[in-house]
Amino acid sequence: MSITAPVGSLSNAVAGPLARRNVHYGWVVAAVTFLTMLVTAGAVGAPGVLILPLQKEFGWDTATISSALAVRFVLFGLMGPFAAQLMNRYGPRRIVLLALFLIVGGLLTSLFMSEVWQLVILWGVVVGIGTGLTALVLGATIATRWFSRSRGLVVGLLTASSATGQLIVLPLLAALTEHLGWRAALLVICGLLLAAGLAVTALMRDRPEEMGLAPYGETAVTGAVAPPAVNGSALGVLVEASRTGVFWVLFATFFICGASTNGLIQTHFIPLCADYGIGPVQGASVLAAMGVFDFIGTVASGWLSDRYDNRWLLFWYYGLRGLSLMFLPFSDFSFIGLSVFAAFYGLDWIATVPPTVRLTASRFGREKANLVFGWVFAGHQLGAATIAYGAGLSRTALSSYLPAFFAAGALCILAAILVMTLSRPGDRRDVSPAALPTRG
Repeated sequence: MSITAPVGSLSNAVAGPLARRNVHYGWVVAAVTFLTMLVTAGAVGAPGVLILPLQKEFGWDTATISSALAVRFVLFGLMGPFAAQLMNRYGPRRIVLLALFLIVGGLLTSLFMSEVWQLVILWGVVVGIGTGLTALVLGATIATRWFSRSRGLVVGLLTASSATGQLIVLPLLAALTEHLGWRAALLVICGLLLAAGLAVTALMRDRPEEMGLAPYGETAVTGAVAPPAVNGSALGVLVEASRTGVFWVLFATFFICGASTNGLIQTHFIPLCADYGIGPVQGASVLAAMGVFDFIGTVASGWLSDRYDNRWLLFWYYGLRGLSLMFLPFSDFSFIGLSVFAAFYGLDWIATVPPTVRLTASRFGREKANLVFGWVFAGHQLGAATIAYGAGLSRTALSSYLPAFFAAGALCILAAILVMTLSRPGDRRDVSPAALPTRG
């Protein structure tokens, strides 16, 4: 498999040896994407570490801080379909660099904030838009463009990067915040984001055709990049997809997925632990342990999604997650109880993503998959925003997070039931006819 006219001297230097070893350049692009999503996961998860320091310094209550985080979650999700459209038009590389610039700018400016409205603008709006441009839609775009074979595995690896980011970054941020303050922690995040930007500039490419390659697992090189008009607009694809039952099932279950992960655990787990006498570093360490199990579970989920009925995978993931959330209040927050929760919950934290991406691609086609998944992911973040604020309100009004955890657990059981209403693989009755010719 030859490589012709690669763009950029460093990518050229890397591509040649890879070709001689019969290693597809898509794995380099996947690695750079993994790094980018890993670092931006640190920016997404940072507020969970910083809620308590902000309360201490500014006197803001949990509900007030959570309102800014809810804005960020909404924008983080709503940017998904438009990020996909921008990537289709301008290429993932340019959009990722724009996103990193926005995140760094928002975090650096927030070092000087003193009012709640500044928190909402910087952490809610600016960081929300920036992280939304590099969310799971980026991984779905890279996986569907660069990989035909092992696509589910690649989605699993890229999705797991957020767990790895949590594993590496959150305990570091908690320790820095405790010893040097929250501003020092944000500076570290900014440094990591700039390093990711350098890797993207040097090595990321938009499509395999730019390197004279076919997607991994295929042999025919088209030699041309599909024009943006083929992929449609974000709103046009939404109108088309919304006519199908499968879209609304995926949207609803991903709403519940976001409510039970990013919105609840990632945002409020450390403050919840504080209510039971567990410090922020120890709470972040439990999150890190979840990250270890989630990395294993999500990569395994990607492998399984290439081989088994994705509906049944989602049934078990949502069902087990719901049971784990209902178990947490009865764990007594002891070492053993939290360890059991970290393992049980961590294994399917975001294991739902690979089966959801594969269902989206199989029902709506390769070229439209990232746009449709962008809207499904918007549902994920709307769920996250709803419970991020709702759990904070529960803590402020009822002096307890536990009602939010029971509600999230019950919703997960509902999601497990909903996903089984999807038609069997190969049954196209839920698929828009316009999407069928481009199945990937």
